[in-house]
Amino acid sequence: MRVLGTPTITRTEQKMVKETAYYDILGVPPAASFEEIKRAFRRLALKYHPDKNPNAGEKFKQISKAYEILSDSRKRDLYDRGGESALKDGRCDRRGHYTSPMDIFSVFFGGGPRNGFRGDRRGKTVTHYLPVSLEDLYNGATRKLSLQKNVICPKCKGSGARHGGVVKCPKCHGTGVERHILGQMPGIMHSLQTTCSECHGVGEYIRSRDLCRVCSGRKVVREKKILTVHIDKGMKNRHKMTFHGEGDQSPGLHPGDVVIVLEQKEHPIFQRKGNDLVMKMEIGLADALCACRQKVQTLDRRTILITSQPGKVIQPGDIKCIPKEGMPVYRDPFEKGNLLIHFEVKFPDPGWIPVDNLKQLQELFPSRPRPTLPEDTEEVTLSSYDPHEAHKHGGRREVYEEDKEDESHHHSMQCQTS
Repeated sequence: MRVLGTPTITRTEQKMVKETAYYDILGVPPAASFEEIKRAFRRLALKYHPDKNPNAGEKFKQISKAYEILSDSRKRDLYDRGGESALKDGRCDRRGHYTSPMDIFSVFFGGGPRNGFRGDRRGKTVTHYLPVSLEDLYNGATRKLSLQKNVICPKCKGSGARHGGVVKCPKCHGTGVERHILGQMPGIMHSLQTTCSECHGVGEYIRSRDLCRVCSGRKVVREKKILTVHIDKGMKNRHKMTFHGEGDQSPGLHPGDVVIVLEQKEHPIFQRKGNDLVMKMEIGLADALCACRQKVQTLDRRTILITSQPGKVIQPGDIKCIPKEGMPVYRDPFEKGNLLIHFEVKFPDPGWIPVDNLKQLQELFPSRPRPTLPEDTEEVTLSSYDPHEAHKHGGRREVYEEDKEDESHHHSMQCQTS
């Protein structure tokens, strides 16, 4: 059995960054996790928010700016590598990494990546979808997410073999490539370079008897990881949260990221539109005409009483607004959107009032114009209409008329043959 091997990369505990200003503003070290950065921001935002500390407006802007950079994986990586100037210049490769004009010299004059690969390659990003309720997005919540991921084998440190078991490939002599001579002329030699068929371009080789007993040469093992997902107030559907370095590990690669995408479940009462909440409310005719008094339970389990001014008629389809009772604004939870109520008016059932009282009720309404009628006017009375019954009777009539036509045709045929 032949297994590929690659050198082991040792991760240091100290994270090297060019500048630490944004980390210092939040009071966290450069190696802080996304959860530590978020907790620091929430603590400082509550302390320096203009509503609580009117004189700390500039400080609050600095805190918000630092969190904006460090909570975004691409911007944070750009800042770590090139500092504030990298964020302004926006110089990065197609993976979002900061690049310096001097990098090209390291490729030509030594220090370049081995076998044409960059030394800072990352594993793939894994995306997980987390169902959340509208209450979670309104109040904030914490969820535990259990994941399975690959980690570097602790026994062989990612080499795939016991100590000393990784040897140089005898076929390519550790270069990872084979060179084939196609033809030779005086002063000219034609050759072809291909990936080594023995080590598949790695340049190393592991004998079957030297395989690691823990990972069996795979260099990684499966491990259960519990991620703590903090859902902030005001987050929206499809909001993405990145956990840096929590993806699969592999020798020669920096661990990939885990991206958590929030999926909002449908709510039976409220619908969200931006920072506003929308709900439907059915009221009776008395509420629509004589002032409405209805209670509503909010997403944080408060009960509010909805009232309208006497004399203000609520018509079917009207939309009314309750300010500051909508969703909290993300990263500014002291601000809220509006609650929009779409009213549906339910009219009373037939016979709800005695006929003798109709005249008294009519006197309460504004006078209505009476139509001018000619002498030959006929008076008719409205009746209920059921489209299903009408269709049924219409179908019977059509069948009856078809039967009459068939009968008439049959009678005509008899007359012609007699």
